[in-house]
Amino acid sequence: MIDVSDRKLVIACGGTGGHLFPGIAVAESWRKRGGEVMLLISEKQIDTLATEGYEHLRFERLPSIAMPGLISLKMPGFLLGFFRGFLRCRKLIREFEADAVLGMGGFTSTAPLMAGRFRNLPTFVHESNAIPGRANKLNAKFATAILVGFEECAKRFDAKKRVETVGTPLRPKVAARPSREEAIEFFGLDPAKKTIMVMGGSQGARRLNELVAASVPEMDAAGLQLLHLSGPTDYEVVKPAYEKHPEAGVVKDFCSEIQFALAAADLAVCRSGASCLTELAFYETPSILVPYPFAADDHQTANAEIFSKPGAAELWEQNSLSEETFTRDLIQLAKDGERLDAMKRKMAELAIPEASEQVCDVVAAELG
Repeated sequence: MIDVSDRKLVIACGGTGGHLFPGIAVAESWRKRGGEVMLLISEKQIDTLATEGYEHLRFERLPSIAMPGLISLKMPGFLLGFFRGFLRCRKLIREFEADAVLGMGGFTSTAPLMAGRFRNLPTFVHESNAIPGRANKLNAKFATAILVGFEECAKRFDAKKRVETVGTPLRPKVAARPSREEAIEFFGLDPAKKTIMVMGGSQGARRLNELVAASVPEMDAAGLQLLHLSGPTDYEVVKPAYEKHPEAGVVKDFCSEIQFALAAADLAVCRSGASCLTELAFYETPSILVPYPFAADDHQTANAEIFSKPGAAELWEQNSLSEETFTRDLIQLAKDGERLDAMKRKMAELAIPEASEQVCDVVAAELG
């Protein structure tokens, strides 16, 4: 472990849990080595929820901006907002006396990385997904080195750039790994029943939530229980199904103690964001992956295939699912103990538990 005492790292993350949670993981590892850290996040609700419990970390908020099409009428407003964000980043980085800047992806990282380059600091961008988004393709131009979560992603960047595969950082609280017994008690679930955890991602997933809500009566009748993390937007949509069948499980709009949800799960149903997949692999959780069909460059399908091809997960395309087939196939898999055991073993082979330490090693080595 390289000591970074008195070294100051700026981490630009936020906007989605897939950027924010790995950023927090790196921040915790950097502080453990003796360094200081400042995290730049967005003003979105998910950032407010996800940062609860991390009062020991310094967070600075930047306006939420998304790049429109090049010929969009929104482009002038975007450019003005971006310029203001860039000036704020320059000021924060200068006052913090940063030694390096790390961007965890998305346009939230662009202005900080540009500001870091403006001050001739080492800059790094992390791409968790198998296919980089357009934001990280841009961010890579301002990066000293590119860090990727999946080996498959490395070839998608400029060959002249230094690219290193480090995995996707895992939050320390997730790495704590509580026992199944502790997790079941935490949610007030039945320890005698198999638990299916449903998670649509930090911002939810309407169609996935609807499918699961429709399956609640059959799940209850089959002796299975659901731990449903719906996201704040869809909570009121799915809540009535559980009120009618209280023995079917628990529904929550958001869960900051995600380690208990992962530890409780015998099977997971979720989107295939890279951060989520990292956590599932660490907990060796057999999974049904339903990629978000409108993700940029269909990168969630590419992520899911990394897990489905070796048999660690099943890939179910959202457009092919009906309430009837979804419920039938979910119950069938949940009751197939032999199949779940095989998936569990394959999941374990895909875990990279020390990713945050590897990220810190690369940054620290560059600082010398």
